[in-house]
Amino acid sequence: MNTIAQPWRIDGQQQRALRVTMLGIRGFPNVQGGAEKHVENLACALTDLGCDVEAIVRSGYVARGQPARWHNIKLTRLWAPRVTGVEAFVHTFLGVLRAAYHRPDILHIHAIGPAFFTPLARALGLRVVVTCHSRNYQHKKWGRLGRSILKLGEHAGMAFANGRIAVSDGLAQYLTQSHRMPVVTIPNGIDPPDRIASTATLQAFGLAPDRYLLMVARIDDDKRQRDLIAAFSRMREPKWKLALAGGADYSSAYAREVVEVAAQTPGVVLLGHQSGQALAELYTHAGAFVLPSRFEGQPIAVLEAASYGLPVILSDIAAHRELAIPHARYFAVGDITALEDHLAAVCAAPAGGRLDAAECAKLLAEHDWYSIAQRTLTVYCDALSGSASGTFVADSRPTKIKELS
Repeated sequence: MNTIAQPWRIDGQQQRALRVTMLGIRGFPNVQGGAEKHVENLACALTDLGCDVEAIVRSGYVARGQPARWHNIKLTRLWAPRVTGVEAFVHTFLGVLRAAYHRPDILHIHAIGPAFFTPLARALGLRVVVTCHSRNYQHKKWGRLGRSILKLGEHAGMAFANGRIAVSDGLAQYLTQSHRMPVVTIPNGIDPPDRIASTATLQAFGLAPDRYLLMVARIDDDKRQRDLIAAFSRMREPKWKLALAGGADYSSAYAREVVEVAAQTPGVVLLGHQSGQALAELYTHAGAFVLPSRFEGQPIAVLEAASYGLPVILSDIAAHRELAIPHARYFAVGDITALEDHLAAVCAAPAGGRLDAAECAKLLAEHDWYSIAQRTLTVYCDALSGSASGTFVADSRPTKIKELS
């Protein structure tokens, strides 16, 4: 992506870049999570568009010795306790206070849990944009109190933000109808596939090109790795293996069960969290991609797999259907027999479900990070409206907007 003219504001005779602070994620680069990958790529694209971007990250996920800037993005480490349900709450509270001190033009909060603090950020005089990545309270791991707090966070984000974004049309429609506030759909993005000829990662895990089924997701009950292992174990395809890429965010009974069952099932390989060139190699040489999730927002892993042309087998949920991946196979959540049938069919004729070049190109155009960043900038500009006029310059095409407050 080429660097282009910078967004700027007029302060007397001064010009400066639009200052954006991202908050609500664990961190990046190479930190597991859909929201983390979204922010990592969005921040890079906004920086290329001339914005001055800061990401407030959690100290437990970004090493102390890591450079303070990554791809021209400022990484600010703040402490947070590694306790489920508490970590995001404490970190976001501290992050809002820091943002109030440093006064970015936009505080961009990601996810409905962190959005709980939108009213505080507004009371401290910040302009806030909230992106809803999923209805997190639908996850099984949350008890009644956790679900109530997350629902309150969703309400707070929708009611008090200056701008609202959802990553899918279905999610945007739900939020608009439920909270009677305008919500813009801006999807997740993907990079062009990086096809890796090397098979070094495959060899390290005992995998053969075009002879393994790939799943990329954190180990979590809602992702339903056990369903996939159970379906795979029923197949009689000794030349195929099942590769599960992803780690557990926290130690849990389910994660321990997945490790135990995988060890007892011939052909199942646990890869741990993979990223960068290693993950690209896994996508390049996979025979098919599978995601049996019970619940998703907009899964980047499915988009990535499809961009490599892989046949995809997906649970029949709205988030998967909305992606409209050509030739995708669907099965009801928890229907292990139907999943087994799809696995067997793909293994018998893996080339039949692959996307062609035109289908891959269309998918990439719909999920281009540059376009996503431009659309996000439009939301920022709307959120900043209400003061004297300035000029916003993007892609060498000047557009009049309200000056930043």
